[in-house]
Amino acid sequence: TTVEIKSGYGLTPEHELKQLRAIRRLGEIGGIRVIPTFLALHALPAGTTPEHYVRQVIADTLPAVAAERLAECVDVFCEHIAFSVKDMLAVFERARELGLACRAHTDQLRNLGGTRAAAVFGARSCDHLEYTAAADIEAMATAGTVAVLLPGAYYCLRETRAPPVTALRAAGIPMAIATDLNPGTSPVASPLAILHLASTLFGLHADEALAGLTRHGAAALGRNDIGTLRPGAHADFTLWDVPGPEFFSYQLGGIQPSARYIEGVPHDI
Repeated sequence: TTVEIKSGYGLTPEHELKQLRAIRRLGEIGGIRVIPTFLALHALPAGTTPEHYVRQVIADTLPAVAAERLAECVDVFCEHIAFSVKDMLAVFERARELGLACRAHTDQLRNLGGTRAAAVFGARSCDHLEYTAAADIEAMATAGTVAVLLPGAYYCLRETRAPPVTALRAAGIPMAIATDLNPGTSPVASPLAILHLASTLFGLHADEALAGLTRHGAAALGRNDIGTLRPGAHADFTLWDVPGPEFFSYQLGGIQPSARYIEGVPHDI
């Protein structure tokens, strides 16, 4: 019923804004709730330096995104092949001034301290987390930061180090799961396939995996009005003809919901 879509492939103010406007348009015509995120620091454009690009994002792109209300959140890929913790925090500071929430991709390939820094700053979520350590987990637990696991990227990149699910579970950190659908590292469009992979590759229990696509996914987006069925929340839900919720972890493809409701109104599948 709800999908988050990020920009991040434009790499110039003009093209990032173009992507975000297209995302907004999809939300208007697509028959589904769309939550837009500005992936402010994703990759470094050719012919520039991280310092110059970060300055451009802070001075030009971020204010334009906020002025047009094109995104709810700002995201940053903090990694040795991308952007530093310093870069991330600089963008976060400006985003906060402009009223935008913050999220981060951290610890996918190396631990730079990005998860801990993002949690201390107050980021809603941190994604990947393959190299996350005990101090990072403690910071996430203290801050209430959601862990977003991305088994599609882990699978497609043939990674061998899984996120510390046992430690995250013991710390009581909500674990969301997501497709991370992108042409570079996770060309996986099916949330159900991701649910299965989260169970088989990362060891999530069936109830944890289902919660990862529902209430914990909503929490990562800063939403408490979706992701659960309860008084006061939107009546967003799907109906499935399956033996039980554990079937979603077991089955890999071949099933789809029989009905879908958004705010209590039936929508086509």
